[in-house]
Amino acid sequence: MCKFELNETNKQIIIDVCRENQFSAGNVIHVLHGVQGKLGYLPAEVQEFIAKQLCIPVSKVYGIVSFYSFFTMNPKGKYPIDVCLGTACHVRGSDKILEEFRRQLGIGEGQTTDDGKFSLSTLRCVGACSLAPVAMIGEKVFGRLTPNQVAGIIAEYRDK
Repeated sequence: MCKFELNETNKQIIIDVCRENQFSAGNVIHVLHGVQGKLGYLPAEVQEFIAKQLCIPVSKVYGIVSFYSFFTMNPKGKYPIDVCLGTACHVRGSDKILEEFRRQLGIGEGQTTDDGKFSLSTLRCVGACSLAPVAMIGEKVFGRLTPNQVAGIIAEYRDK
């Protein structure tokens, strides 16, 4: 994956989002949502520039980004994979599903494959407990998963 470049175009995107939010420190979460929506993720350079625009410490911005699971400091793949680790999924073996995704993709949680196609993360509940264990790729839910199904799911998306 390429290193993020905070060029003039990206700076202008951030400034525009900050302007839409009145450059208000009280709107920092809205700014972060807006910027992530446009740039895809919030690397350190972006967090620093946002902090400067809102006149707040970088530590405050970083604290918010690292606390809320919605925000990401790493680029997500074209096909983001989320494995549920909620109670029902855990009891039914989601740890084995997660391990198989790791093995098949050669990446860990919070990482993206070198080709940019897949990223892997976990979440606490999808709300599909009757289908446990569950994983999602984008908005599509895969339920009652077994480790043996993982390779086929990856192949389905890899060939797209």
